Amino acid sequence: MPFDVVKLLTDVFEPEAGEVVTVACDVPGTPEKDTPAWAERRAMASEWQRAFAALGRGRGFRVNPLLLYPATWANGAELPQMGTVGDSPVALEGVLLDSTLAVFLTEFSATAALDGLTRKKKDFRAASMPGVERRMERSALAADYREVARRCRLLEEALAGAVSLEVTFSTGHRCVFDLRYRRPEVDDGYLPRHKQGDRVINLPSGETFIVPYEGERPGDPSRTQGVIPLRSGRETVLFHIERNRIVKTEGEGELARRLRSALAADGARTNIAEVAFGCNEWAEVTGNVLEDEKAGFHWAYGRSDHLGGVVGVKDFLSPNTVLHQDVVYAKGNPIGITEAVAVHTERRIRVMRNGAYTLF
Repeated sequence: MPFDVVKLLTDVFEPEAGEVVTVACDVPGTPEKDTPAWAERRAMASEWQRAFAALGRGRGFRVNPLLLYPATWANGAELPQMGTVGDSPVALEGVLLDSTLAVFLTEFSATAALDGLTRKKKDFRAASMPGVERRMERSALAADYREVARRCRLLEEALAGAVSLEVTFSTGHRCVFDLRYRRPEVDDGYLPRHKQGDRVINLPSGETFIVPYEGERPGDPSRTQGVIPLRSGRETVLFHIERNRIVKTEGEGELARRLRSALAADGARTNIAEVAFGCNEWAEVTGNVLEDEKAGFHWAYGRSDHLGGVVGVKDFLSPNTVLHQDVVYAKGNPIGITEAVAVHTERRIRVMRNGAYTLF
């Protein structure tokens, strides 16, 4: 079936009369920094803005012209102060806080910044789509989101109340993530007005996530520890984890050198910021993190406050070094998951075995 963007917008957001919708995208600034994929994404943003406008004429809500803003050049960074609507310069925060719904089709993730805006205005929700590609209209965006939601809830039930998550990788390495004092959240592709809980989702959707305990309680350090492998081509890098921090990046190749340099640039980047299970069966693993992470297990380092953790912009040396970076282990990635077990006080729930879910 051909992709129906109006149906997707209706099913996901259920926009109501009286709402104000803003569709946004970032721009590279100079032609030499642009890419064909980025240009295609901006074209998608224009199409989605027009689809919202058509829907709004029938439902009685208002849609702003496309909002453009300079790229931040980092995932998880704060948004710039100014952008443009049409030919007019505008204050980004002003436009967004005047809206009830924002949809960001961007090169660099604005998820954390959008989450911050939900704390400033109750009647505001947003979808963040960093790296979205048109081909996803035939894969993860076309999923049966009722089934996605069902799987998200089963994963949420398995993680709720767990004291730790034990993950064994296909390389034989193992990491235990401390889940005390935390609760899981779901990103199930449903974001109606006045939704309770998290009011920022990714599209494509389909994951249940949780931030490991980061040791913020005096006298109670995090128990997250172990070794996490990462592979690119023939090179394998090992992250050594203690007390929820990357304390050593082991490897001799170019990837290891780049990662050591990136982590050394700001100590807050070493924070283990998320563990998650993607469960969108339509998701394809192609190297695009936005979709890859919806296909299986992943973790992230850096900023966590937008997901329920405590490490935010204030903990970084500068807004320019803020980072939230996901690493994915879904089927099709170089390293997989041998076993993942949610450990509760009186029981153990196996979530994955040999790369496949055991809950559904």
